[in-house]
Amino acid sequence: MKILKLYDFLPSGNSYKVRLLLTQMGMPFETVTIDILKGESRTPEFLSKNPNGKIPVLEIDTGKYLAESNAILMYLSEGTEFLPYDRFFRAQVLQWLFFEQSSHQPFIAKSRFWLSILGKPEEYRTAIEQQRDPGYAALKVMENHLMTHEFFVSDRYTIADIALFAYTHVAHEGGFDLTNFPGIKAWIKRVKSQSRYIPITQDINIE
Repeated sequence: MKILKLYDFLPSGNSYKVRLLLTQMGMPFETVTIDILKGESRTPEFLSKNPNGKIPVLEIDTGKYLAESNAILMYLSEGTEFLPYDRFFRAQVLQWLFFEQSSHQPFIAKSRFWLSILGKPEEYRTAIEQQRDPGYAALKVMENHLMTHEFFVSDRYTIADIALFAYTHVAHEGGFDLTNFPGIKAWIKRVKSQSRYIPITQDINIE
C-alpha cells in the first residue's frame, strides 16, 4: 500500500489536525515540509497539487491529492472510531467542523499567526484587536457546550475535537486568555490524555 504523504508546515494548526489524527490512527505516513513563509505553497509545483495554494495537502496516491484540513479529517476517519456511524452524530461532527472554519479559526488562528509565527504585533495591532471579540465569542460557544459535555459529539473523542483542539490549545499564542474558560481547559487536558497524542511542535513520520 502506498504510504500517505502529508504536505505540511509544522506550526500550522490545520496541518497539525491531520498529523494528530494519522498518528492516533497508527497510519503510516511521511511529511513534506512546505515553508509558507518562504512562499513554497505558491510555487507552480505546489499549485499543481492544490490550486488554492494552502497547506495541508494529503497525497493519497500518485497524482491524487486532497486539500482542506477538515475534509482530510473526514476522509481519514471514515469507518473508524473517530467518526460516528449514527447519522445525527455525523451531522453534529460536520456542524462543529463548519463552526471551526467559519467562526473560530478565522479569528484565533489569524491572531496567532500574526503574533507568534510572523512575530509582528505592532504591524498587525489593529487587525489583532479586531479579532478579539469574535474570537472570544467562539470560545464562549465552546465553553457553554463543554460545561455539560466531555467532548463535542456523543460525549466521545472524535475529529470534531481534533479540529477544534488544534488552534484552541494554542490560543494564548494569539493573545487569548483561557483563564475564564474552565470547561475548555478541562477538555484540553482530556484531549491530551488520548492515546498516541502528539504535541503541535512534534514532527513525526511513522514508518
